[in-house]
Amino acid sequence: MKLYMSERSGNAYKPRVLLEMLKVPYEKIMVDSGKKEHKTEAFLKINPRGQLPALEDEGRNYWDSTACLVYIARKHGGDRWLPGDPAGMAEVMQWMALAQNEIRYGLQIARGNLRGRRKWGNLGELQAHGRAGLDVVEARLREHPWLALDRPTIADLACYPYVHTAPESGVSLESYPGILAWIERLEALPGWIKRSQ
Repeated sequence: MKLYMSERSGNAYKPRVLLEMLKVPYEKIMVDSGKKEHKTEAFLKINPRGQLPALEDEGRNYWDSTACLVYIARKHGGDRWLPGDPAGMAEVMQWMALAQNEIRYGLQIARGNLRGRRKWGNLGELQAHGRAGLDVVEARLREHPWLALDRPTIADLACYPYVHTAPESGVSLESYPGILAWIERLEALPGWIKRSQ
C-alpha cells in the first residue's frame, strides 16, 4: 500500500494516522505541493483532481481523504472504525460530511488564507462557517465522548486535523471545552501519531 502525501497536509494526515493506529504496513510517497508535484501528469494519473492524499493498493487508486479512510477502515479495521450496518455507517458518514464542508471550507481555508497559502473568499465568512461547524461538534461532545457511536471512528479522524488547528484560522477553541477534551482523548489513543504542521 502506498500513501501519496505531504507532511503538512491535514487531509493526508487523516489516513496516515489510521494506518499507524491499525499497524498497517504502507509506503509514504512524499509529494512536494510547493513545487506543484501534485499537478504533474504523472500524479494526475493517480488522482485526477490533483490533490493530496491518494492511496494505491492492489493496483487501484483511491483519492480524497474520505475515500482513503473508508477503504482503510473497512479493509483493516472491520466494524470498529466504520460499521457495516446502515444506521451505524450513516452516523459516521454524517460527520465525514461535516469535515468536508463546514470544517474544511471554514477552518481549513481560513487557515490557508492567514498563512498566505491561498486567498479564497472572505476571511470573516470563512471563520463564521468554521464556527458553525465547531458549534455542531461541541453540541455532540457535551453529551458524548466521541462523534459517532460513542467510540472512536473515522468520523473523529476526519474532523480532527482542522478542528485541532482552528486557532491558526483565527478561531479560538477556548469556548469549546467539549472539543478540547475530545482532542486530548484522541491524542491519547494507542498508536496516535503527532501531526506535522
